Amino acid sequence: MSLAAPSTLINRELSQLEFNQRVLAQARDPSVPLLERLRFLCISSSNLDEFFEIRVAGIKQMQESSPQSTSPDGLRPAQQLAAIHERASRLVAEQYECLGRMLLPELAAAGVELVPRGAWSEIERDWLADYFEKEIEPVLSPLALDPSRPFPRIQNKSLNFIVRVQGEDAFGREATLAIVQAPRSLPRVVPLPARALGGQQFVLLSTIIEEFVPRLFEGMIIDDCQQFRLTRNSDLFVDEEEADDLRRALEGELAHRRYGAAVRLETTTDCPAELVKFLAKQFGIGLNDIYAVPSPVNLHRLSAIYDLAQRADLKYPPFQPSLPRRLGDGPDMFAAIRQSDLLLHHPFQSFAPVVNFLRQAATDPKVLAIKQTLYRTGADSAIVDALVAAAQAGKDVTVVIELRARFDEEANIELSDRLQEAGAHVMYGVVGFKTHAKLALVARREHDGIRRYCHLGTGNYHSRTARAYTDYGLFTCAPDIGQDVHEVFLQLTSLTRKPRLNCLLQSPFDLHRAMLEKLEREARHAAAGRPARVILKMNALVEPESIDMLYKVSQTGVQVDLIIRGVCALRPGVSGLSENIRVRSIVGRFLEHSRVFWFANNGEPEIFCSSADWMDRNFFRRVEIAFPIRRPKYHQNILRDLEAYLRDNTQAWELDQDGGYRRVEGVAGERNNAQGELMAAYTAGRPLEE
Repeated sequence: MSLAAPSTLINRELSQLEFNQRVLAQARDPSVPLLERLRFLCISSSNLDEFFEIRVAGIKQMQESSPQSTSPDGLRPAQQLAAIHERASRLVAEQYECLGRMLLPELAAAGVELVPRGAWSEIERDWLADYFEKEIEPVLSPLALDPSRPFPRIQNKSLNFIVRVQGEDAFGREATLAIVQAPRSLPRVVPLPARALGGQQFVLLSTIIEEFVPRLFEGMIIDDCQQFRLTRNSDLFVDEEEADDLRRALEGELAHRRYGAAVRLETTTDCPAELVKFLAKQFGIGLNDIYAVPSPVNLHRLSAIYDLAQRADLKYPPFQPSLPRRLGDGPDMFAAIRQSDLLLHHPFQSFAPVVNFLRQAATDPKVLAIKQTLYRTGADSAIVDALVAAAQAGKDVTVVIELRARFDEEANIELSDRLQEAGAHVMYGVVGFKTHAKLALVARREHDGIRRYCHLGTGNYHSRTARAYTDYGLFTCAPDIGQDVHEVFLQLTSLTRKPRLNCLLQSPFDLHRAMLEKLEREARHAAAGRPARVILKMNALVEPESIDMLYKVSQTGVQVDLIIRGVCALRPGVSGLSENIRVRSIVGRFLEHSRVFWFANNGEPEIFCSSADWMDRNFFRRVEIAFPIRRPKYHQNILRDLEAYLRDNTQAWELDQDGGYRRVEGVAGERNNAQGELMAAYTAGRPLEE
């Protein structure tokens, strides 16, 4: 099979920027609560940071090493970087316009105000001067620049100021420039004492430093003080084939992450050109790497206002996840799973049963062993607590921790220490292949022998994100699935040969091939006049051979519905190629994270949930699992969930063949909100377990 031609693919980097546009649109939407809109703006800014740290940094490395190479859509690195600069500049301008013209005025009108320097009262200025003296100045270290004092190392994404000064220093020398770095320990948003009229007022740390920076340079005149922020390459490079100790190699790389190659410089719009040129020279970057923005230079820091402003009326109403009726009275998890498979849909249903499953396993005297994969868990993880308790209770606990989970490497090293100290066996996955599968297995001795209880999920074992990300999780004690999960763990711990699995699909071995075969089967059904349809829900679709097969399936008349939250390289709606393919993205209160693959299969639907997106890395460079959903009731409910996403006309965006998205608008009076429907359905107790 020939891979998709460049002309039939959408650039993945530009598609990622398009996703940030959709997130930003939530910040503009008046139907979204005001503080939630601010949060969406901050998410858009944070996503853009990571985009530069990883994607742009990678393209820059490619430009240096292989400038004539091309991306799957046929662009050379220089062409990609130019297109990214144009699109990112527009996105940044829209972010600040949204903040300055919409969010800040509306927040101030609602009593949540970000107070600029010119609006401080005399009392407030005195209070802030005292705050600067007691809380800020003691941890600042202004660094004057001269031939004996080279330009300091600037940490990735840190807040800094370049200060132009006049006058003689303490040693009689002419002063010119200085750098002031704001330590990360300082809060970026400072609440003001309440004003007489009530409400909540805040001041940015950057504003306070700009106002009182002269106090750091007694006897000198401050000509200018400008914020700047540097984004660096944050991807870790470890030659796993050469590293004798992967953990030690990663620890060494982590120390350098804050000082990787510079990829972006943000300055304020009123920063003089000579200062911008000076900074650019220090960091070795070009004009296309410089972004001039209004203050502040880091929008993500405004997310602190969301937590500081105690205004429930400006946030989404509280939502209490439900429990399946089978678990409503907190029964024995093992007894509940023995009744039949149990499927949970987070965050509409609680993540607590997953935690309870492991807690019960830790204390149950019949439990002999627990095996678990961990990719991201978060601080103070109840999952890790349960595994520690199990190990301390003398159970055989084996944990496969992925040390290379991006931006969680340091946290995963720390939790591996904790587990090892408790007596657990800790493995770090497979060299060259990230372990991204979400698996837990409990071996329990029962009257008829040892029974394996399993949990398989599409998302991480992370209690906090389980309240914000949509994911499916399956509990089962089916012998064939239990045997498969056991075989996967054997492979991960002993590096034995590829296991022969009964019903699970595994990357990097057979998941890709199986998905292509199932798509081709739908094409055969359609060609024979039999029922055929495909619905795929995932975070990203970029793997060329899969896209090529989807085009082929479309050309046989199969309706293909793709629910892709983020990056999608497929071009839908192209005559003769993909006119039967629709692509939509849902951006709402919760982050769509579940991966579901639904095939009509001539009236006998086949459904898999998975940890894997359809990307080269997931199919070929990661350990991933796709697991079947076999109970007919769950088939009905998952299809009902998917159809809700396909009906959505309030949070949905549709992709056109040129890579742009348009918001889906319903007819007058018809508003379908998939996440809202699912919240209502699960709160009402839709009997998923029956």
